[in-house]
Amino acid sequence: MDVVIRPMTESDLPAARRIVCKAFGTFLGAPDPEDFWPDLDYVYSRFGAKHVVSFTAELDGELVGSNFATRWGSVGFFGPLSVRPDLWNKGIAQPLVAAVSEAFDRWGVSHAGLCTFPHSGKHIHLYGKFGFYPRFLTSIMSAPAKPAADADHWSRYSELPQSDREAAEGFCREISDALYPGLDLTAEIRTVVARGLGDIVLLENDANQLAGFAVCHYGPGSEAGAGYCYIKFGAVRPGPQAAEDFAALLDAGRALAANIGMPNLLAGVNLAREEAYRYMKGCGFRTEVQTVTMHRPNDWCYSQPGLYVLDDWR
Repeated sequence: MDVVIRPMTESDLPAARRIVCKAFGTFLGAPDPEDFWPDLDYVYSRFGAKHVVSFTAELDGELVGSNFATRWGSVGFFGPLSVRPDLWNKGIAQPLVAAVSEAFDRWGVSHAGLCTFPHSGKHIHLYGKFGFYPRFLTSIMSAPAKPAADADHWSRYSELPQSDREAAEGFCREISDALYPGLDLTAEIRTVVARGLGDIVLLENDANQLAGFAVCHYGPGSEAGAGYCYIKFGAVRPGPQAAEDFAALLDAGRALAANIGMPNLLAGVNLAREEAYRYMKGCGFRTEVQTVTMHRPNDWCYSQPGLYVLDDWR
Protein backbone atom coordinates (compact mmCIF):
# COMPACT_ATOMS: atom_id res chain seq x y z
CA MET A 1 0.00 0.00 0.00
CA ASP A 2 1.65 3.20 -1.24
CA VAL A 3 0.66 5.93 1.24
CA VAL A 4 1.83 9.48 0.59
CA ILE A 5 2.17 11.91 3.50
CA ARG A 6 2.07 15.57 2.50
CA PRO A 7 1.22 18.98 3.96
CA MET A 8 -2.48 19.71 4.16
CA THR A 9 -3.93 22.28 1.77
CA GLU A 10 -7.07 24.35 2.08
CA SER A 11 -8.87 22.20 -0.46
CA ASP A 12 -8.32 19.18 1.83
CA LEU A 13 -10.28 20.65 4.73
CA PRO A 14 -13.81 19.33 4.00
CA ALA A 15 -12.60 15.75 3.48
CA ALA A 16 -10.24 15.91 6.46
CA ARG A 17 -13.02 17.06 8.75
CA ARG A 18 -15.40 14.36 7.50
CA ILE A 19 -12.79 11.70 8.24
CA VAL A 20 -12.03 13.08 11.71
CA CYS A 21 -15.70 13.03 12.66
CA LYS A 22 -16.40 9.59 11.19
CA ALA A 23 -13.25 8.02 12.64
CA PHE A 24 -13.87 9.22 16.19
CA GLY A 25 -17.59 8.55 15.94
CA THR A 26 -16.91 4.99 14.79
CA PHE A 27 -14.34 4.30 17.51
CA LEU A 28 -16.60 5.71 20.23
CA GLY A 29 -19.64 3.78 19.01
CA ALA A 30 -21.78 6.75 18.00
CA PRO A 31 -25.13 5.73 16.46
CA ASP A 32 -24.45 7.92 13.42
CA PRO A 33 -20.68 8.31 12.94
CA GLU A 34 -21.22 10.38 9.80
CA ASP A 35 -22.79 13.10 11.97
CA PHE A 36 -20.44 12.90 14.96
CA TRP A 37 -19.14 16.19 16.45
CA PRO A 38 -21.40 18.38 14.28
CA ASP A 39 -20.97 21.29 16.68
CA LEU A 40 -17.20 21.42 17.19
CA ASP A 41 -14.15 21.49 14.95
CA TYR A 42 -10.50 20.50 15.21
CA VAL A 43 -9.59 20.87 11.53
CA TYR A 44 -10.52 24.35 10.30
CA SER A 45 -9.67 25.84 13.71
CA ARG A 46 -6.06 24.57 13.54
CA PHE A 47 -5.17 24.51 9.85
CA GLY A 48 -2.90 27.37 8.81
CA ALA A 49 -2.21 28.67 12.32
CA LYS A 50 1.40 29.80 12.74
CA HIS A 51 2.04 27.35 15.57
CA VAL A 52 0.43 24.32 13.86
CA VAL A 53 1.56 22.10 11.01
CA SER A 54 -1.03 19.87 9.33
CA PHE A 55 -0.46 16.64 7.41
CA THR A 56 -2.61 14.43 5.23
CA ALA A 57 -2.29 10.81 4.16
CA GLU A 58 -3.13 10.11 0.55
CA LEU A 59 -3.81 6.74 -1.04
CA ASP A 60 -4.23 6.44 -4.80
CA GLY A 61 -4.74 10.21 -4.95
CA GLU A 62 -7.49 10.22 -2.30
CA LEU A 63 -7.24 11.75 1.14
CA VAL A 64 -7.61 9.00 3.76
CA GLY A 65 -6.25 10.51 6.99
CA SER A 66 -4.71 13.51 8.73
CA ASN A 67 -2.75 14.67 11.74
CA PHE A 68 -1.82 18.00 13.36
CA ALA A 69 1.23 19.07 15.37
CA THR A 70 0.87 22.06 17.69
CA ARG A 71 3.74 24.02 19.23
CA TRP A 72 3.45 25.89 22.51
CA GLY A 73 7.00 27.18 22.65
CA SER A 74 9.18 24.41 24.11
CA VAL A 75 6.23 21.98 24.27
CA GLY A 76 4.56 20.23 21.35
CA PHE A 77 1.61 17.87 21.10
CA PHE A 78 -0.18 16.18 18.23
CA GLY A 79 -3.70 15.28 17.24
CA PRO A 80 -6.34 14.64 16.34
CA LEU A 81 -4.93 11.76 14.32
CA SER A 82 -7.58 10.15 12.13
CA VAL A 83 -7.75 7.51 9.41
CA ARG A 84 -10.79 6.54 7.38
CA PRO A 85 -12.38 3.63 9.30
CA ASP A 86 -12.43 1.18 6.37
CA LEU A 87 -8.63 1.55 6.21
CA TRP A 88 -7.83 0.98 9.88
CA ASN A 89 -4.95 -1.41 10.60
CA LYS A 90 -3.51 -0.84 7.13
CA GLY A 91 -0.36 1.02 8.20
CA ILE A 92 -1.64 4.55 7.50
CA ALA A 93 -1.49 5.93 11.03
CA GLN A 94 2.19 5.18 11.58
CA PRO A 95 3.60 7.51 8.89
CA LEU A 96 1.25 10.25 10.15
CA VAL A 97 2.80 9.89 13.61
CA ALA A 98 6.25 9.92 12.02
CA ALA A 99 5.42 13.20 10.28
CA VAL A 100 4.47 15.03 13.47
CA SER A 101 7.42 13.51 15.35
CA GLU A 102 9.74 14.93 12.71
CA ALA A 103 8.05 18.32 13.11
CA PHE A 104 8.78 18.23 16.85
CA ASP A 105 12.42 17.45 16.06
CA ARG A 106 12.66 20.36 13.60
CA TRP A 107 11.14 22.71 16.15
CA GLY A 108 13.53 21.49 18.82
CA VAL A 109 10.85 21.17 21.49
CA SER A 110 12.12 19.81 24.78
CA HIS A 111 8.88 17.97 25.59
CA ALA A 112 6.33 16.41 23.22
CA GLY A 113 3.12 14.55 23.87
CA LEU A 114 -0.40 13.57 22.96
CA CYS A 115 -3.56 12.28 24.56
CA THR A 116 -5.28 9.06 23.62
CA PHE A 117 -7.86 6.55 24.81
CA PRO A 118 -6.68 4.88 28.03
CA HIS A 119 -8.51 1.63 27.21
CA SER A 120 -6.91 1.23 23.77
CA GLY A 121 -3.77 -0.88 23.90
CA LYS A 122 -3.48 -0.52 20.12
CA HIS A 123 -3.11 3.26 20.30
CA ILE A 124 -0.71 3.19 23.23
CA HIS A 125 1.44 0.59 21.44
CA LEU A 126 1.56 2.64 18.25
CA TYR A 127 2.66 5.84 19.96
CA GLY A 128 5.14 3.92 22.08
CA LYS A 129 7.02 3.04 18.88
CA PHE A 130 7.89 6.74 18.61
CA GLY A 131 9.09 7.10 22.18
CA PHE A 132 5.88 8.35 23.80
CA TYR A 133 5.22 6.91 27.24
CA PRO A 134 1.80 6.82 28.99
CA ARG A 135 1.66 8.65 32.30
CA PHE A 136 -1.37 10.06 34.14
CA LEU A 137 -5.02 10.26 33.18
CA THR A 138 -6.55 13.59 32.24
CA SER A 139 -10.14 14.26 33.29
CA ILE A 140 -12.12 16.61 31.05
CA MET A 141 -14.57 18.08 33.56
CA SER A 142 -17.56 20.38 33.40
CA ALA A 143 -19.49 22.60 35.80
CA PRO A 144 -22.45 24.92 35.32
CA ALA A 145 -21.82 28.51 34.32
CA LYS A 146 -22.08 30.92 37.21
CA PRO A 147 -22.26 34.73 37.10
CA ALA A 148 -19.45 36.38 39.02
CA ALA A 149 -20.21 38.01 42.35
CA ASP A 150 -17.12 40.21 41.83
CA ALA A 151 -15.99 40.95 38.28
CA ASP A 152 -13.31 43.43 39.29
CA HIS A 153 -10.40 40.99 39.16
CA TRP A 154 -10.67 39.59 35.66
CA SER A 155 -10.92 40.95 32.15
CA ARG A 156 -11.05 39.80 28.53
CA TYR A 157 -8.07 40.03 26.21
CA SER A 158 -10.29 40.91 23.24
CA GLU A 159 -11.46 44.04 25.02
CA LEU A 160 -7.93 45.39 25.55
CA PRO A 161 -6.67 48.20 23.32
CA GLN A 162 -4.27 46.84 20.72
CA SER A 163 -1.45 48.69 22.44
CA ASP A 164 -2.01 46.72 25.67
CA ARG A 165 -2.28 43.25 24.18
CA GLU A 166 1.46 42.72 23.75
CA ALA A 167 2.06 43.50 27.42
CA ALA A 168 -0.67 41.03 28.43
CA GLU A 169 0.94 38.36 26.24
CA GLY A 170 4.26 39.01 27.97
CA PHE A 171 2.72 38.46 31.40
CA CYS A 172 1.11 35.22 30.15
CA ARG A 173 4.55 34.07 28.96
CA GLU A 174 6.00 34.80 32.40
CA ILE A 175 3.40 32.54 33.99
CA SER A 176 3.80 29.70 31.49
CA ASP A 177 7.60 29.87 31.61
CA ALA A 178 7.43 29.57 35.41
CA LEU A 179 5.49 26.32 34.93
CA TYR A 180 7.91 24.84 32.40
CA PRO A 181 10.89 26.62 30.77
CA GLY A 182 9.97 27.90 27.32
CA LEU A 183 6.26 27.06 27.50
CA ASP A 184 4.59 29.83 25.48
CA LEU A 185 0.91 30.24 24.57
CA THR A 186 1.31 33.51 22.64
CA ALA A 187 0.49 32.03 19.23
CA GLU A 188 -2.49 30.16 20.67
CA ILE A 189 -3.81 33.36 22.25
CA ARG A 190 -3.50 35.32 19.03
CA THR A 191 -5.07 32.56 16.92
CA VAL A 192 -8.13 32.23 19.16
CA VAL A 193 -8.91 35.94 19.00
CA ALA A 194 -7.96 36.50 15.35
CA ARG A 195 -10.17 33.60 14.20
CA GLY A 196 -13.09 34.43 16.47
CA LEU A 197 -12.85 31.09 18.28
CA GLY A 198 -13.27 32.56 21.76
CA ASP A 199 -11.41 34.82 24.17
CA ILE A 200 -8.74 34.86 26.88
CA VAL A 201 -9.56 35.42 30.54
CA LEU A 202 -6.96 37.57 32.31
CA LEU A 203 -6.99 37.22 36.09
CA GLU A 204 -5.52 39.96 38.27
CA ASN A 205 -4.54 39.72 41.93
CA ASP A 206 -5.07 42.35 44.61
CA ALA A 207 -1.88 44.12 43.51
CA ASN A 208 -3.30 44.48 39.95
CA GLN A 209 -0.73 42.00 38.59
CA LEU A 210 -1.60 39.17 36.22
CA ALA A 211 -2.06 36.07 38.37
CA GLY A 212 -3.41 33.71 35.72
CA PHE A 213 -5.00 33.34 32.31
CA ALA A 214 -7.28 30.96 30.44
CA VAL A 215 -7.48 30.46 26.67
CA CYS A 216 -11.18 29.82 26.06
CA HIS A 217 -13.08 28.49 23.05
CA TYR A 218 -16.80 28.89 22.47
CA GLY A 219 -19.26 29.18 19.65
CA PRO A 220 -19.53 27.75 16.11
CA GLY A 221 -16.31 26.56 14.51
CA SER A 222 -14.45 26.34 17.82
CA GLU A 223 -13.24 23.30 19.77
CA ALA A 224 -15.84 23.78 22.50
CA GLY A 225 -19.01 22.09 21.29
CA ALA A 226 -22.57 23.32 21.73
CA GLY A 227 -23.38 24.70 25.14
CA TYR A 228 -19.82 24.90 26.40
CA CYS A 229 -17.16 27.45 27.12
CA TYR A 230 -14.00 25.34 26.90
CA ILE A 231 -10.67 26.20 28.53
CA LYS A 232 -8.07 24.88 26.11
CA PHE A 233 -5.26 26.04 28.38
CA GLY A 234 -5.38 27.80 31.72
CA ALA A 235 -2.85 28.39 34.47
CA VAL A 236 -1.99 30.52 37.47
CA ARG A 237 1.37 31.75 38.63
CA PRO A 238 3.11 29.17 40.89
CA GLY A 239 3.61 30.16 44.50
CA PRO A 240 1.85 30.46 47.84
CA GLN A 241 -1.21 32.13 46.27
CA ALA A 242 -1.63 29.55 43.53
CA ALA A 243 -4.52 27.63 45.10
CA GLU A 244 -6.49 30.80 45.78
CA ASP A 245 -5.76 32.16 42.31
CA PHE A 246 -6.81 28.87 40.71
CA ALA A 247 -10.18 29.06 42.43
CA ALA A 248 -10.58 32.61 41.16
CA LEU A 249 -9.59 31.59 37.61
CA LEU A 250 -12.26 28.86 37.56
CA ASP A 251 -14.81 31.36 38.88
CA ALA A 252 -13.82 33.76 36.09
CA GLY A 253 -14.21 30.98 33.50
CA ARG A 254 -17.66 30.14 34.80
CA ALA A 255 -18.55 33.82 34.75
CA LEU A 256 -17.35 34.18 31.15
CA ALA A 257 -19.52 31.19 30.21
CA ALA A 258 -22.52 32.87 31.82
CA ASN A 259 -21.76 36.19 30.13
CA ILE A 260 -21.65 34.66 26.65
CA GLY A 261 -24.74 32.51 27.18
CA MET A 262 -23.06 29.10 27.50
CA PRO A 263 -24.58 26.92 30.22
CA ASN A 264 -21.38 25.02 31.06
CA LEU A 265 -17.63 25.46 31.51
CA LEU A 266 -15.43 22.58 30.28
CA ALA A 267 -11.77 22.10 31.23
CA GLY A 268 -9.23 19.29 31.36
CA VAL A 269 -6.95 18.63 34.33
CA ASN A 270 -4.19 16.04 34.46
CA LEU A 271 -4.48 13.90 37.56
CA ALA A 272 -0.79 14.39 38.31
CA ARG A 273 -1.79 17.94 39.26
CA GLU A 274 -3.48 16.41 42.25
CA GLU A 275 -4.34 19.61 44.14
CA ALA A 276 -6.00 21.14 41.08
CA TYR A 277 -8.00 17.97 40.42
CA ARG A 278 -9.15 17.68 44.03
CA TYR A 279 -10.25 21.29 44.08
CA MET A 280 -12.28 20.91 40.90
CA LYS A 281 -14.03 17.82 42.22
CA GLY A 282 -14.79 19.62 45.45
CA CYS A 283 -16.32 22.67 43.82
CA GLY A 284 -18.77 20.86 41.58
CA PHE A 285 -16.87 19.82 38.45
CA ARG A 286 -17.74 16.37 37.14
CA THR A 287 -15.77 14.22 34.71
CA GLU A 288 -17.26 13.82 31.23
CA VAL A 289 -14.34 12.16 29.41
CA GLN A 290 -11.03 10.65 30.46
CA THR A 291 -7.90 10.42 28.33
CA VAL A 292 -4.33 9.40 29.07
CA THR A 293 -1.41 11.64 28.19
CA MET A 294 1.71 10.17 26.60
CA HIS A 295 5.03 11.96 26.92
CA ARG A 296 8.42 12.13 25.24
CA PRO A 297 10.62 12.09 27.28
CA ASN A 298 8.96 10.20 30.11
CA ASP A 299 8.89 12.96 32.70
CA TRP A 300 6.53 15.39 34.40
CA CYS A 301 6.75 18.44 32.13
CA TYR A 302 4.16 20.74 33.77
CA SER A 303 1.90 17.90 34.95
CA GLN A 304 3.05 17.53 38.52
CA PRO A 305 1.83 18.18 42.05
CA GLY A 306 1.73 21.79 43.11
CA LEU A 307 1.03 23.22 39.65
CA TYR A 308 -2.43 24.54 38.85
CA VAL A 309 -2.85 24.08 35.11
CA LEU A 310 -5.80 23.24 32.84
CA ASP A 311 -5.38 21.55 29.46
CA ASP A 312 -5.98 18.17 27.82
CA TRP A 313 -3.86 17.98 24.60
CA ARG A 314 -6.83 16.94 22.45
